[in-house]
Amino acid sequence: QVQLVESGGGLVQPGGSLRLSCVASGTTFRLNTMGWHRQAPGKEREWVATITTGSSTKYYANSVKGRFTISRDNAKNTVYLQMNSLKPEDTAVYYCSRLGGVSRTWDYWGQGTQVTVSS
Repeated sequence: QVQLVESGGGLVQPGGSLRLSCVASGTTFRLNTMGWHRQAPGKEREWVATITTGSSTKYYANSVKGRFTISRDNAKNTVYLQMNSLKPEDTAVYYCSRLGGVSRTWDYWGQGTQVTVSS
């Protein structure tokens, strides 16, 4: 049973930083491409960032490029999202996900962690 558990969300002022973590279990983590997504109130869920196995390649949505950094620690089965220069429009529930090796779709999701950027 694959489980993904996010943590690290909270309330932060504009311009501040947060680091989200997602711990995976029930999967061979080092072989998984992982991603972060977010869903703001009243909006569709949107993709934020992807990191491939071995951290060889990282992709970012234009809206977060240069401010967010995705990374992973395979020894800890953990993927991170470092978020700097946060803006009110970054307010959302953030989810981590696993890319299915065969389906090539995001097949497992965490429960999400709330990030609120407000003064």
